[in-house]
Amino acid sequence: MLRGRSPVITELNERSREIFRHIVEEYVHTGEPIGSRTLSRRLPLHLSPATIRNVMADLEDLGLLYAPHTSAGRLPTAQGMRMFVNGLLEVGGLPEGERSAIDAQCRAAGKSMEQALAEAITTLSGLSRCAGMVLAPRMQRRLKHIEFVWLGRGRALVVLVTEDGMVENRLLELPESVEPSMLVEATNFLNHRLSGRTLDEVREDVTGELEQQRNLLDALTTRVVEAGLATWSGDAGHSPLIVRGQSHLLEDVTAVEDLERIRTLFDALETSEQFLRLLEATNTAEGVQIFIGAENELFGVTGCSMIVAPYRDSREQIIGAIGVIGPQRLNFARIIPMVDYTAKVVGRLIG
Repeated sequence: MLRGRSPVITELNERSREIFRHIVEEYVHTGEPIGSRTLSRRLPLHLSPATIRNVMADLEDLGLLYAPHTSAGRLPTAQGMRMFVNGLLEVGGLPEGERSAIDAQCRAAGKSMEQALAEAITTLSGLSRCAGMVLAPRMQRRLKHIEFVWLGRGRALVVLVTEDGMVENRLLELPESVEPSMLVEATNFLNHRLSGRTLDEVREDVTGELEQQRNLLDALTTRVVEAGLATWSGDAGHSPLIVRGQSHLLEDVTAVEDLERIRTLFDALETSEQFLRLLEATNTAEGVQIFIGAENELFGVTGCSMIVAPYRDSREQIIGAIGVIGPQRLNFARIIPMVDYTAKVVGRLIG
């Protein structure tokens, strides 16, 4: 086998697989390298430290392990973690207690969709001890009513009601010169056009109509209408990204350079554009997706991993994604079913 080529787990013999498995499991549990002498005492194969060192050297040549220090034990590389996840990881079900905790928080009664999603991702973040994120769906339900509520100079509340009874409330920043009468005019303008249609359908028609009627509608009222529609569309056509639990990423920090890498990731979370691209990529994928370390340019600097799953509406259409970010040594066996179950619960909630 050529050095540096990515192997598959079936290309390793049983002895190599068992040694590799123990090294990865120790890394997931402690984050520390493990040496040949310790492995020889733990393995059921009764191998000598010298034999184990030879196998570890072969695994290092394959790019699956590396030595963080001279004369130290070995740790898995990102490539090694990927091979472990693809070939050796055994994923079971989610314990009843964790399912109940997710179910208890993912209840829609009395909550807006954004509140319900925020609580779901906060619960997922707490259970996984990772940063959690959710890509909220764009409003595609048939609409019944919209209203702009005056909150004082420069602020209004937009209330959107769908035909199936969902109510969404969003705060809207407006020019100081907007008067309450303009909000009434904007409300009337939209309600004549939105009944029984989706937000995208309304936006497409209203955008063209505004161009024709700018002389009839006051310029400020036009801005209110456009801002109200944009509230649900997200920036540049993206759905809103909700992030919770970033502080969990600091729990495994052991050195100053680690802290700097995590700060880089925090900055990326603030801008969120790269995460939106990652999450929206799940729209074409089935099931849970896993990104490990350097496999993605965003995590290559920070040494983090991401587990993400799409969620669907009642028509089985993918409408968003939910996931977690944590250290490269994530407990994948525990967190994969947790993310998968939360995505299914959120799908039922939205659908």
